Amino acid sequence: MKRYLIPLFFTFFVFAIPQNVEAQFLKKLQKHVEDKVENEIDRRVKRRADKAVDDNLDKVEDAIDGKNEKNKENSNNDGTSKSNSKTVSNNNELETEKPNTPTVNWSRFDFVPGDKVIFEDSPGRMEENGEFPSRWDLFEGGAEVAEVDGEPVIMFIADAGNMHRKGIVPYLKNSKEDYLPEVFTIEFDAYYPPKVYNNRYYLTFYDRKNQKRVGMPQIEFNVNSVEAGSSESTYKGKNKGNWDDVGGWRHFSIAYTKGKLKVYLDDQRMINIPHAEGNPTGITIAGAFKDSFIKNIRIAKGGVKYYDRVLSEGKIIVNGIRFDVNKATIKPESMGAINKIYQLMSKQSDLNFSVEGHTDADGNDENNMKLSKARGKAVMEKLIAMGISSNRLKYNGFGESKPIDNNSTPEGKANNRRVEFVKF
Repeated sequence: MKRYLIPLFFTFFVFAIPQNVEAQFLKKLQKHVEDKVENEIDRRVKRRADKAVDDNLDKVEDAIDGKNEKNKENSNNDGTSKSNSKTVSNNNELETEKPNTPTVNWSRFDFVPGDKVIFEDSPGRMEENGEFPSRWDLFEGGAEVAEVDGEPVIMFIADAGNMHRKGIVPYLKNSKEDYLPEVFTIEFDAYYPPKVYNNRYYLTFYDRKNQKRVGMPQIEFNVNSVEAGSSESTYKGKNKGNWDDVGGWRHFSIAYTKGKLKVYLDDQRMINIPHAEGNPTGITIAGAFKDSFIKNIRIAKGGVKYYDRVLSEGKIIVNGIRFDVNKATIKPESMGAINKIYQLMSKQSDLNFSVEGHTDADGNDENNMKLSKARGKAVMEKLIAMGISSNRLKYNGFGESKPIDNNSTPEGKANNRRVEFVKF
């Protein structure tokens, strides 16, 4: 490129400017053109090199995630899926299910839920459609229990008015007090109808009905983006703007650690504020416009790092690994905790774990025992697929026989539904 462009520009300026222009000017002009062309060449070469590096890194990360090997293991010679495992169905009867469930690809997800659940709600089947959700109180607007695809959810009843003045708050005895610890996490799922603009959700860090305003930024959750104060971010590969052709459910995660605020949309971290002003004391959640549904809301208190827990207790208790109801299918949002276990085992080569599943007291004792074993096995197999040697892992399950909390509250049940990694 330089060989052709430089003479062309040089010849043009030789004939276009007066003859009495000093030769020094022509030399400077030629040098300027050469520099411009060389910079353009360098930029294009660098761009191609960066793309090649990114492509190779993606292949390495896929290999670490076990994606290619797992696809081979779960396929027959004709490309169809193998099927030979058992899980528990909604009617507490064992049913045959394909182990080749949707691939969990959240390999870079680093969100880890807090240790102890302090508020948990996904409307139970005992609550009737059209009733106000019993675990909540109303600030302004309206909400009721509804059903989406056979699953109970909370539906917001709101117009396009000032959403800063609407919402629901957790129904707690100590709602007027600061019930959020110095380290906590919040999670929930929100629905966005396809091809609908302006559907969004808001979360503020105080109970608008019972508490005084705090200086924490309000978070706005759009279908493919998140805003918190002056910070905003759009999901990688998506266009900016609150619109999506497909829509559907999104999983939002919030981690607060003594002033540091992180917000995630599905598997990507969207917001990272190192010093958030104000002191969070509670939460208010609001949904705007038609078809605003949320479910699986959880607030949990943060805890000690995994390695420190192993040293002090000989095991790690994790309630951040989630499964489909009455099944051993790992939900994608579980990958934050699983990735942390994988990283720990990769760094500590002498650390071996028995992966042990536990359930709450709902359902049949025998089926809970089988379900807990199946879940322990599923997590073990995921770690093996990611690259941990099989001789460093084993699995077990204890059903509801070893509770660590009571089974009379949603929070107690949530703490009992857990996976333990016990050192051996």
